[in-house]
Amino acid sequence: MTTQTQSAHIIDGVELSRKLREEVTARTQTLKARGITPGLAVVLVGENPASQVYVRNKVKGCQDCGFHSVLEQYDAGMTEAELLIRIAALNADPAIHGILVQLPVPAHINANKVIEAISPLKDVDGFHIASAGALVTGMRGFWPCTPYGCMKMLESISYDLRGKHAVVIGRSNIVGKPMALMLLQKNATVTICHSATKDLKAFTLQADVIVAAVGKRNLVTADMVKPGAVVLDVGMNRNDEGKLCGDVNFEGVRQVAGHITPVPGGVGPMTITMLLVNTLEAAERAAK
Repeated sequence: MTTQTQSAHIIDGVELSRKLREEVTARTQTLKARGITPGLAVVLVGENPASQVYVRNKVKGCQDCGFHSVLEQYDAGMTEAELLIRIAALNADPAIHGILVQLPVPAHINANKVIEAISPLKDVDGFHIASAGALVTGMRGFWPCTPYGCMKMLESISYDLRGKHAVVIGRSNIVGKPMALMLLQKNATVTICHSATKDLKAFTLQADVIVAAVGKRNLVTADMVKPGAVVLDVGMNRNDEGKLCGDVNFEGVRQVAGHITPVPGGVGPMTITMLLVNTLEAAERAAK
């Protein structure tokens, strides 16, 4: 008797992003008919090449959906005080509904101070302490874009998280912690694993959902995954050939998992899309 090899359903982040952006564009047209154009200000300090690419993609996403977008680029010598003055001006600008300061900022600038200077009403990155507090308490706020995108991917496959065991690998403020809280809100039982976790495999083998978000390639291998599990790969790494890859050994794990996200083309496109969703929602709230 031959054994048929299972291959996981691939959750296509590019296609899901396209659908969500169509919805964003339609809602934007409705707002524009009322004389309101969603506005996003993106601030970049320094010449980090990766940041420049991210910023260009964010501005293009805004333009494609009919937003008003402002890109403010400053050299690495900008002082913290100067940056805080610019943020205060954007906070006061009624044409701007979302403010994003691209991280990392130069070492002489306190990133936390910069994030806290952004009005919570315009914190479309979801990094402000008020946004974090809203997420913890289940109140209305802005969810960080990458984990928010992961939740949309689970929603796209009609996955019911109630009572499921979700294992989040990584505890960053940007992905790991908010991801765990979002899963908890959907009634999953959540375990957070990290660099000090002993026997990671013992936890992942119990998981119905695995979210890998640490930036270490091949961290999750096929022998660590329960058959049929959903695996969301947030990692962004390079393999020996210089090609983009995630934290999950894709070719191995796809033979075991029920659903899996690829890298590239998985969670990545969703991050900017959810930034657009947050900005639109900020504009809609301001309109009310």
